[in-house]
Amino acid sequence: MQRPDWAPETIDIERPSVARMYDYYLGGSHNFAADRAAAQAMVAAVPDAPLMAQANRAFLRRAVQFLTDAGVRQFLDIGSGIPTVGNVHEIAQRGAPESRVVYVDVDPVAVAHSREILAGNDRAAVVQEDLRHPERILAHPDVRRLLDFDQPVAVMIVAVLHFISDDDRPARILRTLREALAPGSYLVLSQASDDGRTEEERAEAERVYRRTDNPLWVRNRAELTAFFDGFALVEPGVVWVPEWRPDSPESAEDAERAVFMGGVGRLGG
Repeated sequence: MQRPDWAPETIDIERPSVARMYDYYLGGSHNFAADRAAAQAMVAAVPDAPLMAQANRAFLRRAVQFLTDAGVRQFLDIGSGIPTVGNVHEIAQRGAPESRVVYVDVDPVAVAHSREILAGNDRAAVVQEDLRHPERILAHPDVRRLLDFDQPVAVMIVAVLHFISDDDRPARILRTLREALAPGSYLVLSQASDDGRTEEERAEAERVYRRTDNPLWVRNRAELTAFFDGFALVEPGVVWVPEWRPDSPESAEDAERAVFMGGVGRLGG
């Protein structure tokens, strides 16, 4: 396969990337044949996967709007993915131009395109780093330059935790991030859940993602709720993402076909 100009030489375009698969689900163009094949296999296993990726993106939009309305002006979006319409900085800065946003992703394509989009925006930056190393994220010069951790920060970890294994100690990762935050900060989480799914569907989804560098770790509502330790959940709590503060009753109707659960928590004080 010919390597396009926008693809860094360091990436293996023959191996599926979860960021580029997600880009495909959302109708993006920054993906390769290997990504499309893996994504199509996932759709065969879970036909509603693209619809639910879009529902998850809509959840992110509603969460950012909620946070902006609540007065939050600092956002740390970890696992931000390949840029598409409705990025955090676009939503936040539309309502509050002074908002500052730092994106973090491990995928070099996601980082390269984020840098292109953010050129000239002195209130936003992108960092190439892995959620598994929260200390490195928090200490990064661009994070420290843009975000004041003495003031509330919204940490966004949307559609990422299902790529963090139990061996990677996700609760420890989240605790490290929480301990760096000031009172009034928020945590936004969503991840793939196996609630209501058959064992066959779960096994096939996990088989597809074993092709990538990031195997799938689906979790149930109770497990995701436990990740909000130390935060007070905002109503309606941890729910299927179409049910989280929907724009209209009709937009919550897809909940019965949902793949992602999500919620928002506030740090007290």
